[in-house]
Amino acid sequence: MKSLTAKATAALPPGTVAVAGGTVVLGAASYVHLGVAGHSLSTDAMANVSVLWTIVMSVGIGVFFPIEQELTRIVAARAVLGQGAAPVLRRAALLTSAMLGATLLVLGLGAGPLADLLFHGDRGLVAALGGAFTGMAVCYLTRGVLAGLGRFGAYGLQLALDGGLRILLAFGCAVLGIRSALAFSLVLALAPVAAVLATLPTLLRAVEPGERIAWRELTGGLGLLICSTLLSQVVVNAAVLSTKLLAPADSVLIAALLNALVLARVPLFVFGSLQASLLGGLSAAYTAGDRAAFSAMLRRIGVVVGLLGLAGGVPATVLGPWLIGVLFGAEPVLGCLDFFLLSAGTVAYMFAMVLGQALMVFKRHNLQLMCWAVGTAVLAGVTFAPGDVALRVILAYALGSAATVLGMLAVLRLRFPGATGGAAGGAGHPGEASPLGAGAVRE
Repeated sequence: MKSLTAKATAALPPGTVAVAGGTVVLGAASYVHLGVAGHSLSTDAMANVSVLWTIVMSVGIGVFFPIEQELTRIVAARAVLGQGAAPVLRRAALLTSAMLGATLLVLGLGAGPLADLLFHGDRGLVAALGGAFTGMAVCYLTRGVLAGLGRFGAYGLQLALDGGLRILLAFGCAVLGIRSALAFSLVLALAPVAAVLATLPTLLRAVEPGERIAWRELTGGLGLLICSTLLSQVVVNAAVLSTKLLAPADSVLIAALLNALVLARVPLFVFGSLQASLLGGLSAAYTAGDRAAFSAMLRRIGVVVGLLGLAGGVPATVLGPWLIGVLFGAEPVLGCLDFFLLSAGTVAYMFAMVLGQALMVFKRHNLQLMCWAVGTAVLAGVTFAPGDVALRVILAYALGSAATVLGMLAVLRLRFPGATGGAAGGAGHPGEASPLGAGAVRE
């Protein structure tokens, strides 16, 4: 047993195990938070929380998670070259503040219409949405630098503190008899900010002086990456928002779909522990020109993702309709076929995330965006086709994710054959420098 555990651990990128514990706590917190809210709130109030949670996990991640990804890539590459991360942190903090300010300005100017469209007129939930975006911004800024420096202990601790506080605050609301959608929504703002403050001293001690970073290096691919991430979040979260638009009065279906998505996406929470270390590892291998390490890491993660999909998908398909009733108090409006499609979409989505990170390391953000645009187009076509609303939005998730994976595989095979081939790899596309040639570092 120990030998098998050691082999499984060795197959993962460095730092994965350190992050896994925090990821488990944060993933569990999502279930506890939504579960306690589902048992504490009315159907309409829970529908409001479901919509807000979905926006935070789609738009919020789409806008601010790219900051973590770019910082991880840049800081990991600088570490290989012996350059400190302090200049990167300073400029990234300014950039993140500007992005957050613009986001909050949009929310402030559109508070009334947004409240009427999404939250039955409750402007307090628009303010809570702004608070959640603030929490995300500071989290992803600090986590990106920690991951790039390989400080996965502090990274995992921040995840664990964030998740633990969400659990405590959710249960606190329930114990105090609070029946407010606003109170349960503010959990998404308070917990991440507190977790960042607790781990900030570790981050500041870890960064060292170094050469200045040009704004172009920090922002060159960020716009494309934000667009890609937003589209990826549209694919993974569209089911709830699409149902809100297509059947706005069906609060039961809206709440059940969110609960089903959270359950079917259990593997995604585990996959989150791979992402930070995977991107850092791929970036380091690319910068060092180690083609064999890059290809081997990509293949091993593909196997791990497939196993995660089976481990999460089979129980979700068989037990999902029963579990969302027990865990979240959802009404029985979804069946096993719905959960099978949601689980299949999750597996495809994870593969797309892995392949997308490979394209990121090659600095081919434009190709990544193109593939997510294809997946989003497929999703939109299925969503607005005739038929049952629930089946359309669920099938759209599965087919949109699958289309993205197929597009990325085609791009990698045609443009970067060595990335997914054998350890020896292959030459780059004719007329193009090999992306993993010795010492290849493109600016």
